[in-house]
Amino acid sequence: MGGFFGAVSHRDTVLDIFFGTDYHSHLGTARAGMVVHDANEGFKRQIHSIENTPFRTKFEGDLHKFRGNSGIGCISDSDPQPLLVRSRMGVYAIATVGVINNAEKLVDHFFSDSGHQFMAMSSGKVNCSELVAALINQQQDLVSGILHAQMLIEGSMTILILTEQGEIIAARDRMGRLPVLVGKDEDGYCVSFESFAYHKLGYQDAYELGSREIVRITADGIETLSPASDEMKICAFLWTYYGYPNSNYEGKNVEVMRYRNGSIMARDEAQNGTLPDVDYVAGVPDSGVPHAIGYANESGRQFARPFVKYTPTWPRSFMPSNQQVRNQVAKMKQIPVPELIEGKKLLFVDDSIVRGTQLRETVEFLYESGAKEVHMRSACPPIMYSCKYLNFSRGNSDMDLIARRVVQELEGDEGQKHLEEYADCNTQRGKCLLRSICEKFGFDSLGYQSLDGLIEAIGIDREKICTYCWNGKE
Repeated sequence: MGGFFGAVSHRDTVLDIFFGTDYHSHLGTARAGMVVHDANEGFKRQIHSIENTPFRTKFEGDLHKFRGNSGIGCISDSDPQPLLVRSRMGVYAIATVGVINNAEKLVDHFFSDSGHQFMAMSSGKVNCSELVAALINQQQDLVSGILHAQMLIEGSMTILILTEQGEIIAARDRMGRLPVLVGKDEDGYCVSFESFAYHKLGYQDAYELGSREIVRITADGIETLSPASDEMKICAFLWTYYGYPNSNYEGKNVEVMRYRNGSIMARDEAQNGTLPDVDYVAGVPDSGVPHAIGYANESGRQFARPFVKYTPTWPRSFMPSNQQVRNQVAKMKQIPVPELIEGKKLLFVDDSIVRGTQLRETVEFLYESGAKEVHMRSACPPIMYSCKYLNFSRGNSDMDLIARRVVQELEGDEGQKHLEEYADCNTQRGKCLLRSICEKFGFDSLGYQSLDGLIEAIGIDREKICTYCWNGKE
């Protein structure tokens, strides 16, 4: 994943960019960067690794070097950025968030067509932002170039550009898979992935870009350079998992959606007669907690925190690239409250069940701590397909996903033809999947939110929501 923040104003924007970018730190732990433009001094840029040190700590020593009325910053879970690019359209800085599935094909085309060359990262791969810039530069202007790049890219691509005139060009992905929001204060404007980032800085909501829309942002206003498309496939996981609780996307608040989602799960289980008798309902920290609060409130079961995560010195556990490190970090974070575990029947709600590796550790941890029963609920349906539009749930194979592995174990290749049935927990195959995962992990019961329930909780037109990872539909 990744996130960005930019600002352009009649005053100095360095601190706004610093804090606004820092407020996107939950979206990546690999690289981060800032670039600021000053009318007299031009561009000033800095990029740091944030794998072991938070953004704020890394960049606070650089603040005195920056000065300017416009700039952009980004958090990246992959490539170093923003990049400075010199082209026939002038010098500009670029930051991107997305996935290019056909990157090698595009690079090979450049090599064969014009003898183009790219800087290689240590992995040998080309920086995605550099590739996007090369595609943009094939056209005569930035707007045409951005539309050209987005059409050629298989995956998704949201783009932020800072020009040498001190203007910001923001382009939302052509299917609107991620949000781009604009805030306003008395001195200028900002652009952000997370709305709460600019609320904390004193900006008010001004505009939300539509799918494929491109806008120019100056200190004096917003101008649409390319209109929005009617099509949208915004990522549902913004609400269920990686979006920050205070943020709003398409007018729907993340925390409120999670309460509603948990409530719908409990409501449907009560109607189906599958609501278990437990002492406490709890959330798997952190993003599982609000789903659990909604579940507890609707079911009438008491909410509790049988274990808490010690997070001051640990990064988000899904971010490190090494699976063994992720598992160890997740285990070290978990601190039990024995009085709420020993001899208790517990129901946990997690935001999702992806690979199941850390979940196994959690269940073992709870039983070792004396739990009598452990029931598990997932706040979204079984994940059947690796995401090909963003970095969430991406892996080497769909067989990295626990649901797909269990289907393969149950029926072999034949089972892969019936994934829709397996994803529906009301079908015979769906019930078989639940039983098998229960046995594999030692749950006393397991339940998944239905796709209909999830869409009801989000509260926008289902045709505008990307559900690919659950049903494989584009």
